[in-house]
Amino acid sequence: MAFKVGDMAVYPGHGVGVVEGVETREFGGTSQKFYVLKILENGMTVMVPTANADAIGMRDVIEAKEVDEIYEVLAQRDVELDKQTWNRRYREYMAKIKTGSPFEVARVLRDLYILKGDKNLSFGERKMFDTAKGLLLKELAVAKKQDESVIEKRIGEIFSD
Repeated sequence: MAFKVGDMAVYPGHGVGVVEGVETREFGGTSQKFYVLKILENGMTVMVPTANADAIGMRDVIEAKEVDEIYEVLAQRDVELDKQTWNRRYREYMAKIKTGSPFEVARVLRDLYILKGDKNLSFGERKMFDTAKGLLLKELAVAKKQDESVIEKRIGEIFSD
């Protein structure tokens, strides 16, 4: 998938960014092209080799019509929660977040929300909850061309049902 300057793209684990440029850099006598991606959430700049962008999981932002599917994932309550120790669960959830799939991120957020109703989340789980929520908020807001506060309100409504 080829991205152009100005395109929005998702970089797994970091979220939505804007392609600010395509640069060629030389390493050990070999030229390589990179996407220069500025992450919207924190302003961090990531350089992604254009040849590896697909393998890394860099992708387009989801379509607006897919947002309702994400909301459906968040609304599911009849799910089997992982009864593993928190650190094993943490590793599993982190692997899901790193896939870059908004559906996997939504599953992590939903599961942690349900878990939060049963017990206090560990520090790592709370941090992961915030990370998953932030990644999802940004992508859904960009997909729907809405302010994040509107998306956050909608997610809050889903979780309060």
